[in-house]
Amino acid sequence: MDILRRTATIVLLGCGAAMAAELAEDATAATVRVKDICHVQGVRENVVWGYGLIIGLNGSGDKRGTQFTTQTLTSMLERLNITVPADQVQVKNVAAVMVTADIPAFAKNGLRIDCTVSSLGDASSLEGGTLLPTELHAGDDRIYAVASGAVSIGGFNIEAGEEGDRLQKNHATVGRIPLGATVERDVGTVLPTGIVMLTLDTADFTTATRLVASLEDKLGPGIARAVDSATVAVAVPESSLADPVGFISQLEHLRLQPDTVARVVLNERTGTIVMGQNVQISPVAVSHGSLNVEIRVRLGVSQPAPFAPGGETTVVPDTRARVTEERSDLVSLPAAATMEELVSGLNALGVTPRDMIAIFQAIKQAGAIQAKLEIM
Repeated sequence: MDILRRTATIVLLGCGAAMAAELAEDATAATVRVKDICHVQGVRENVVWGYGLIIGLNGSGDKRGTQFTTQTLTSMLERLNITVPADQVQVKNVAAVMVTADIPAFAKNGLRIDCTVSSLGDASSLEGGTLLPTELHAGDDRIYAVASGAVSIGGFNIEAGEEGDRLQKNHATVGRIPLGATVERDVGTVLPTGIVMLTLDTADFTTATRLVASLEDKLGPGIARAVDSATVAVAVPESSLADPVGFISQLEHLRLQPDTVARVVLNERTGTIVMGQNVQISPVAVSHGSLNVEIRVRLGVSQPAPFAPGGETTVVPDTRARVTEERSDLVSLPAAATMEELVSGLNALGVTPRDMIAIFQAIKQAGAIQAKLEIM
């Protein structure tokens, strides 16, 4: 029996022009700190990486055909005055990995940071392994840290033979080493002098303008200027030139109300829908129904008459189709309706999240959603 099911979604827009309404700002809206939506230009983390070996695996390392693991292991043994032919080396307890870490700004020699190890070969699990000392380089090819230590994968990977069951929790070929890397070279981050450039994490002209107004309200007129939608230049007063850290701390604790773009995020894989409170919808009516097509195949046997010449017993399929369509209800929304009202109406119809995504796409295609629709 083969069953084909199809879901039909129909979206009808209400007639009439969309009403444009200007909403007053809510004076009681929550404010945020500058440090939560901005960062000082030039003060950032730096990515370092390196190639290393993890040893001590319980037969879950790279296979013998992984040549770069074999070459790395034999090269390391040669530096220890141990000569072993490469074709005689077994690497099932060894895995080649890439090690990555983020060094924070102003990091000094001796600071310990977390690092991540990721399998390069065909190892099945890094559980129980230990990373050999690995040099971590930056984009300038200089060594900034050295990583080593026991790997934690936060899970397990169990196999009951080649044909048996397999149990796995989390991703067994990527692990973490908490505080596993030691900074060996100071990161040359320089604090700005004269002018501090604040960069918004999300560029927005309205938020940049509000940031300038907040700075001038607290520190005086003319102290800040919006360079573009993502950058605000702040002049350091003469009284703060000797204490740039204190001045930047003062900037970080100022508060403002950021502006956000009306946005709806849809994840088709998981059926997740996330939306902001400013999403508006034009007058709209939504009709949702389902069309089910069921095809059944029954097999019959055709038997020839007794002693018939050339007769054969054959299987004859008997195909029958049935189509059913459920009753469709209609949900109407007034002008300047919100997405919350639309979702409430669709929930009343028993619409699933995946069907909601199809409905939102159709409404956006017709121009009735005044928001950005992002599909993941």
